[in-house]
Amino acid sequence: MTIFNGERISAKVFQVDKERMKNGWYSDVYFRNINEILEKLSEENYTFKGKDIGNIEVEMQIFPRRRPFCIVGGVDEALAILKSTSGSDKFEVEACQDGEKAYYRGNPALIEPVMKIRGRYRDFSTLETPILGSLTEASRIATNVYRVMEAARGKDILFFPARFAHYKLQALHGYAYSLGVNAYNEDYGTNSQRYVSTDEQGAWWGGKGGGTISHSYIASFMGDTVEAMLQFCRLMPLEVNRIALVDFDNDCVGTSLKILKMMFNKYLKLLKEGKQKEAQRYKLFGVRPDTSSSLRDKRIEPLGNKKLDNGVNARLVFKLRNYVDQAYLNWNLANEDIEIAQKYCENVKIIVTGGFNPDKINDFEKSQVPVDVYGVGSWLLSNSSKEGTSNDYTADVVRVKVDGKWLDMAKVGRTPCSSDKLKKIDFSKI
Repeated sequence: MTIFNGERISAKVFQVDKERMKNGWYSDVYFRNINEILEKLSEENYTFKGKDIGNIEVEMQIFPRRRPFCIVGGVDEALAILKSTSGSDKFEVEACQDGEKAYYRGNPALIEPVMKIRGRYRDFSTLETPILGSLTEASRIATNVYRVMEAARGKDILFFPARFAHYKLQALHGYAYSLGVNAYNEDYGTNSQRYVSTDEQGAWWGGKGGGTISHSYIASFMGDTVEAMLQFCRLMPLEVNRIALVDFDNDCVGTSLKILKMMFNKYLKLLKEGKQKEAQRYKLFGVRPDTSSSLRDKRIEPLGNKKLDNGVNARLVFKLRNYVDQAYLNWNLANEDIEIAQKYCENVKIIVTGGFNPDKINDFEKSQVPVDVYGVGSWLLSNSSKEGTSNDYTADVVRVKVDGKWLDMAKVGRTPCSSDKLKKIDFSKI
């Protein structure tokens, strides 16, 4: 399913735990207490100032507090929670689309609600906690992805945080990543692709997991990265990109050169035999240095500064690009094969992973480090105020219905706000 086409994800996709959600299992207990009190007051026909408090109708607005804006995610899941637990006929709901921006400037009169709910409060009082949680989680990651895309100037970002969160969150996280990439493409007119590492991360939007070889896979070949890569190429389907992990021996350049030569020889031999499709099995898509921040690659001369010496640093990438581009010059080639070899080498992408965040990526881009693709993991899940990624949502009752009229009723510091992005929800269509 695509995003930004005006359609919403079907409520069925989210598999909401209807009974426990309705009973407040996922809610802060004080909301359950509120619900219980209001129900009892209704049964007692209790009134206060002549008003039926147990059946009071309210307007609640929900907004994020990330500056200057966040990429909104989790709205469709919030709507699924409302529809699945309380019956859509009980509410009047307005909401924006997942993937849109919501700005926050700190002024309570200038907030941008992403959702408004009108209805009897006790019918949805217990849903505030899970709704805010869904919005917060998805929006945080979508916005983090957008920030990384900005730092990378639109270069493709591999979504690699699966191992840093519970597996049941993968579908939500992968969907949020998709929102962030699409939002960046919309704003900047780019066509960055979406790459997730597990099938579950693509479950809500039709993506499929992909990836490279692993260090453990290389170890299974007695540490021989070349042989591990050759078998990968021979046995994996053509649609799987051939990306070599090249830091197993802490010699990214040396390992890359060995792989390049061996794979090109296979490639050229099959081409000359007229087996063009089979030759594509040995087309090297990219090399991936993943050097630990505690190590200095063998080819990097020490400067005495770990930031400049260790891990996947700018000097290593420049060196790797230079050696890969010129590798064919050291091959014993027939004249007619030189151009083929040159293009083969120059088309190999450099995909970097290992501790990348917006600051490091921005430094690389400012220095024009020849990276083609960034793999980013744990930072995309971060919620550190120091990093400026805090993305909590707030829900406030801002109006109550009295004698058929909506009256402003918000705590000090809050006021009813609106947004032209809010659209009335037809629950029959989700």
